Amino acid sequence: MPRPELLSPAQREALMAPPSDLNECIRYYTLSANDLHLINQHRGIHNQLGFAVQLCYLRFPGRALAVEEVPPPEIVGFVAAQLNLPPSAWSEYAKRDQTRREHLQELQRHSGLRLLTVADYRSVAAWVTALANANLERHRFSLKTEMALDSARVGAGW
Repeated sequence: MPRPELLSPAQREALMAPPSDLNECIRYYTLSANDLHLINQHRGIHNQLGFAVQLCYLRFPGRALAVEEVPPPEIVGFVAAQLNLPPSAWSEYAKRDQTRREHLQELQRHSGLRLLTVADYRSVAAWVTALANANLERHRFSLKTEMALDSARVGAGW
């Protein structure tokens, strides 16, 4: 029997979608001096822009660009403007799939990120299950307390 899905496809898509307006782009994709230093270590405007967009995606929505994924033009334009690069440079990025993968590996090393392992998944699942059970017990205690108070009020004639 297949496992039940926690999110519908539409909910999952909304959760993993990049920012959709200028305020969100400013909030999540404004590059710091450290970001610019890291980005400028790459040769070629297309590699600088591609690396910067990959960096932004790792920050929010917290994922890597999928193979062949093209980010929205608003995001490419916002990032390109900060780098003083033409947004059209994106079209030349990662013509070699290896470039995109190498950039992603570099960003993972730089930020201390790594792929989720089965052990990570099991650890988080155990933690979430314990948290949910503790909350359920608190909820039951709260309900029992409320029922006892209601019973005491009725007995006291309130």
